[in-house]
Amino acid sequence: MSKVLKTSIIASFIGLWLTSFITAEYQNYLGFLLIFTFGILHGANDLVLIRQFKTSKKHSFIKILLNYLLIVFISASFFIMIPFIVLIFFIIVSAYHFGEQHWSLILNNTSKTISRLFQFCYGMVILLLLFEINQKEVIEIVYQISNVIISAHLIIYLLLCFLFLMICLSYYMYTKSETFKNNLIEQILYLIVFFIIFNVASLIWGFAIYFIFWHSIPSLNDQIKFLHGTSNFKNLMKYIKSAFIYWILSLFGIGILYYLLKETHYFNALFFSFLASITFPHSIIILKMFQKKEV
Repeated sequence: MSKVLKTSIIASFIGLWLTSFITAEYQNYLGFLLIFTFGILHGANDLVLIRQFKTSKKHSFIKILLNYLLIVFISASFFIMIPFIVLIFFIIVSAYHFGEQHWSLILNNTSKTISRLFQFCYGMVILLLLFEINQKEVIEIVYQISNVIISAHLIIYLLLCFLFLMICLSYYMYTKSETFKNNLIEQILYLIVFFIIFNVASLIWGFAIYFIFWHSIPSLNDQIKFLHGTSNFKNLMKYIKSAFIYWILSLFGIGILYYLLKETHYFNALFFSFLASITFPHSIIILKMFQKKEV
């Protein structure tokens, strides 16, 4: 078991333990604190990652930056114009992104098509499990963002469908991959832990525990290895140094949105549009990083 995985497990149980002592309101504050630190930080070095790709080295940094900002701007614009459609796309992209990070090492010797389909289904099960447990709050947030009222039954039906697909794909890979077979029981136990956390914690705190300890920190570890060869404290400091200005600019942008719109229902819409806008290019870049690591 890797140090990062041990850290994720220990941190998750500490987060679960904290729910016994702090109210849902303070859980949300702590959740946002983690999202705004490690969560935003793990995606703040995208431009540095792009420059490591051989196909991009011939391009100037300014050109890379402008293309990246253009994608962010287009994503934000679509989110504001057609929020419900882009919200669905955001969930789909995030689901694959979460599954890819969680399973990339375990599924590295299986069919690419099957692996990617499984990663997507796994990520959807995680998100839909969180949504189903926090049904009322999720329906309200979706309505605030898009003025669309989704059915409570839709969430559970989607969860059961993706769970069924994930089980079918798991059976297939169990017969084809020794690595998958050796990790299956461990991964089922993690799903049970996530279920307990989502049930006990508030929506934001439950999401933060998964997003930070099971996605962002492992992603940081992989990015540091890709950029610097090994993951250690010295290289972590290099990563933070190169990502710092982008992280600060992201926090500054969120701060302005909150200051201007904290008294209106528009803040939720724009906050999620901001997250979606940086998630789309980030997911593409991380996919490219994993592809480069396989070469």
